[in-house]
Amino acid sequence: MSPDPIALWHRAVETRDLSVIDELIAEDAVFHSPVLGRPQEGKALVAKYLRAAMAVLNNPSFRYVGEWRAERSAVLEFELLLGETRVNGVDLIWWNAAGQITLFKVMIRPLRAINALMPLMAAELGAPAA
Repeated sequence: MSPDPIALWHRAVETRDLSVIDELIAEDAVFHSPVLGRPQEGKALVAKYLRAAMAVLNNPSFRYVGEWRAERSAVLEFELLLGETRVNGVDLIWWNAAGQITLFKVMIRPLRAINALMPLMAAELGAPAA
């Protein structure tokens, strides 16, 4: 039986231990950012974006407030504060039979939250803000 990727993800978020990321992500994984038009493809890029997102978003106010599952997918709703900005979003996660994440899509609202997030993620990724 393959490991439960959502349980592993929750543990990584709760403990802020990113060591599980490499084993959790499939080689052909794809990441959809809430601000980039093109998907980020491949294990290395997906891991890079998830690590950056954890560094920026996983502050003491971060919490998952809802979870919906299907056979090999889940939707995790989250909330947090970025400074004075309230952020609400969802992680849409799909995985393969081996329990590795194949698709990770993040959606964030409201627009003010996206505007607060973009420069923080750009700085974490070492890229100029869009």
